[in-house]
Amino acid sequence: MSIIVKNVSKQFGKQWALKDVSFEVRKGEVVGFLGPNGAGKSTMMKIITCYQPPTKGDVSVCGLDIWNDSLELRKKIGYLSEANPLYFEMYITEFLEFIAGIHNVKNKKQRVAEVVKMTGLEPELGKKIGMLSKGYKQRVGLAQALISDPEVLILDEPTTGLDPNQLVEIRDLIKECGKTKTVLLSTHIMQEVEAMCSRVIIINRGEIVADATMDQLRAEAVRRDVPNGSIEELFHVLTK
Repeated sequence: MSIIVKNVSKQFGKQWALKDVSFEVRKGEVVGFLGPNGAGKSTMMKIITCYQPPTKGDVSVCGLDIWNDSLELRKKIGYLSEANPLYFEMYITEFLEFIAGIHNVKNKKQRVAEVVKMTGLEPELGKKIGMLSKGYKQRVGLAQALISDPEVLILDEPTTGLDPNQLVEIRDLIKECGKTKTVLLSTHIMQEVEAMCSRVIIINRGEIVADATMDQLRAEAVRRDVPNGSIEELFHVLTK
């Protein structure tokens, strides 16, 4: 099992952002992590990637524990955060070579060329990151997550700012990555979930309210008499 989350809770002041959350993600799965704003998605992703500790509970990634193996665990993960922090004064290639150096990537220039092609960044290579559109900045963020060829990808809103053509390209890239890697991604776009994900975890107010395959969710929508058996409408029912 690539990701194992056991009874994780996270408290900020008097508020519990996560309440006893448990789930597992296997290698070769693309799992959608869904929920309304403030549901706890980004908090959970930050805990998995060791950016912040849980108040209670345990997480392991590729057999490595967040409490005892955090440095080694981070080497297994490629992470695109919701904020997508980038160095705007750097050129695309310059930035990706910098990130590759941090990861001690061998054949750095070759690997940068590979991820540039994978993420469709070639047309913008002569620009500084600050000059890019939001969609291309998002591609740079995805490229840095892929640069070390990680076993696990944690993607927080990876399709934000992409136009319809870019959406198709990045969607296909994520699906391709899911054949050999573990992918956990959050999004608010239900069509993207249906196109990319084999399974969906829905969280609301810090608690998991559904963990099922797409077919199981459709069956649940029919069972609940949701109009047209819509997964989007089922999401509204589960999270209102």
